[in-house]
Parts: sequence; structure tokens; C-alpha cells
Amino acid sequence: QLQLVESGGGLVQPGGSLRLSCAASGFTLDYYAIGWFRQAPGKEREGVSCISSSGGFTNYADSVKGRFTISRDNAKNTVYLQMNSLKPEDTAVYYCNTVPVRNRYWGQGTQVTVSS
Repeated sequence: QLQLVESGGGLVQPGGSLRLSCAASGFTLDYYAIGWFRQAPGKEREGVSCISSSGGFTNYADSVKGRFTISRDNAKNTVYLQMNSLKPEDTAVYYCNTVPVRNRYWGQGTQVTVSS
């Protein structure tokens, strides 16, 4: 079964940190650019960050620039999103997918809640 599984979310206070993981099963991530996306309640899903297949190119939404860092470990078939200085507006379900997006790879996501 080809799937991407997100993990690492949780409840954190403003200013805190979390590291999300996106693990692939059934296929290798080596050949794919990967993106992180998020969807807050009542809002559309938005792109947060993406990384090229080699890891040599990364991009970030303005809202997370300087706070989030995307990385990948192709040997572990995993992409990470390090989130620092979290704000309440970062609260959302976070998803990963290939870039361009392939609908069959949308998973359950991982909930991130930033609250005091």
C-alpha cells in the first residue's frame, strides 16, 4: 500500500517547538519533491513548505519563514518539519504530500495545537 504517514503533532504552548515527520511506505521518496500543508478549522488547506528530491532546494510560506525548517533523510524515507517559535495561528492539521500533489497520498494528518 502506497501511503504517507504524518506524526509528531501535539499540544504546545506559544513559543514552543515540535518536529513533524512524514514517512513513506510502499514507495521511496527519493525521486519526489515533498511538501508540508496545513488546514486550520474553517480554512482551506495551504502550503507551508516544500523540499526538492535532493534536499538542495527549500521554500517556505511567508507566515513560517525563519521559524520552520524542512529537511529530509532519504535513507530513512522520511521528511521532517521542525517548527520553532510556534504561534496560536499555527494551529492546524498538518499533512505531507508529493509536489505536485497526488490525491492518493493525502493521509490523516497530524494535529498541531498551539495554546496556553
